Amino acid sequence: MTGVVYDVAIVGYGPSGAVAAGLLGQAGMQVYVCDKMSAVYDKPRAIALDHEIQRVFQQLGVMDEIEPYCEPFTDSCYYGVDGQLIRRMTMVDKPYPQGFTPSVVFTQPPVEAVLRRKVASLPSVTVDLGVTVIGLQQDKQQDQTLVHLTVEHQDGHSRTISARYVIGCDGASSTVRSLSGIMLEDLDFDEPWLVVDVLANEQGLRKLPQTSVQYCEPERPCTFVIGPGNHRRWEISLKESEDPQLAATPEGTWQLLQRWITPDDAQLWRQASYRFHALVADRWREGCVFIAGDAAHQQPPFLGQGMCQGVRDVSNLVWKLLSVLNKAIDGEAAGRLLDSYGVERKEHVRQLTTTLKAIGAVICERDTEKARSRDQKLLNDCQGEVRPTPRQDVLPRLTTGLISDSAAAGSLFPQPWVASAAGAVRMDQQLGHGWRLISLADSAGAVNEQLRALLSLTVARLGSDQLTEQDNVLAGWFDRHQVTAALVRPDNYVYGTAATHEALQVMQQQLLQALSGKES
Repeated sequence: MTGVVYDVAIVGYGPSGAVAAGLLGQAGMQVYVCDKMSAVYDKPRAIALDHEIQRVFQQLGVMDEIEPYCEPFTDSCYYGVDGQLIRRMTMVDKPYPQGFTPSVVFTQPPVEAVLRRKVASLPSVTVDLGVTVIGLQQDKQQDQTLVHLTVEHQDGHSRTISARYVIGCDGASSTVRSLSGIMLEDLDFDEPWLVVDVLANEQGLRKLPQTSVQYCEPERPCTFVIGPGNHRRWEISLKESEDPQLAATPEGTWQLLQRWITPDDAQLWRQASYRFHALVADRWREGCVFIAGDAAHQQPPFLGQGMCQGVRDVSNLVWKLLSVLNKAIDGEAAGRLLDSYGVERKEHVRQLTTTLKAIGAVICERDTEKARSRDQKLLNDCQGEVRPTPRQDVLPRLTTGLISDSAAAGSLFPQPWVASAAGAVRMDQQLGHGWRLISLADSAGAVNEQLRALLSLTVARLGSDQLTEQDNVLAGWFDRHQVTAALVRPDNYVYGTAATHEALQVMQQQLLQALSGKES
């Protein structure tokens, strides 16, 4: 066995693995990341991101490089059996609550390339491509547990990698999950779909819809998405009688696209057939091994949340690992903190999957009469006037784990544009990305000093030189929730809020006890 012991080994170098490696490497951790592929996967996968994920990219310092590959998501118009508009999904209004366009479409391969360049720039991260994990063993010793990964290179030779923790970001057929004995729970969704990306020419663009579309048609439910530039995507439901492999050939794909365009209108860029599932791991941690991304869950494709969920996973897990690796949190409290990762993310995935399945039930009703009844109910519910529904409104907040029982707990805390000596910047650029206590009034007398020291807590008052916002995003948020202070976690979720100094002191004491087992 090698003498090097990494802080964290990451198996899988897709978006989730790259983000995890970047966040850990940025914090100075010794990281090993490997993947069986040597290059970025080139088949059509994710096409949508939301503002929460862009905020994570901001933390990595890569958002400026990623923005050229992104464009605002157009409205998604749902059309029923007889071609009538039955629903319209849009994005929340300005000023944008997270400091970024709430929903964007993007081109995944160059975005992944940006993430990989970031990781390559971090001296404490070792990247090992073209290797396959063939063994995993946890070695429990008195003072610590090490995880040993056996990896095999393409030339057939193998070696052992040792780390204090392992994160399996190795996809739906995860080796790490299998070797750890973690099982998947079926959330009852299993359908074949064809995903197609084309690059349309001017003639083709004139033929195509000017918004994204959900065709809620019993004969052939499908989705059309306007991607960046001239990139257009279809996600087309396949019938059980159809051969997915044949559908994914150029001939089969053009036959399915002929309703909209022909080869004279566009270049077929890439296509793949998938079976979309709704699955979630029964547990997300086995000792010092964690799973994230598609290794931990698979979801229906509606609303483009697959990659977003994987980034949410590692954003949640990394700050907790850092707290333990840096010994800010230890003992039984460290175990509870690491356990909270799976508790929080599994329930969030289950809730979002339930919502996505309900959206899918609207899109994919195969019975014509039931579909007509669906259309009529949706129109009756809005009194015949289809009103825009922001996509962000359907995303759940955290409801379990390390959050308090208070207003807005478990929700994403806003990120306004704030004044700085260099001009307007997003709040995280001013305050950093750790634990933050943000209040309307001077909280100096209410700050728990033990908690401040334990968490390296940043304390800021709205309206101070440190936190003067431009568009009243925070002021409106505090007013809406009728609170005066918020404790915000490093992953930007609200631990808890308080309306008075006394309530703030109690909330801090509760957090201190949860993280250290101590009372002040």
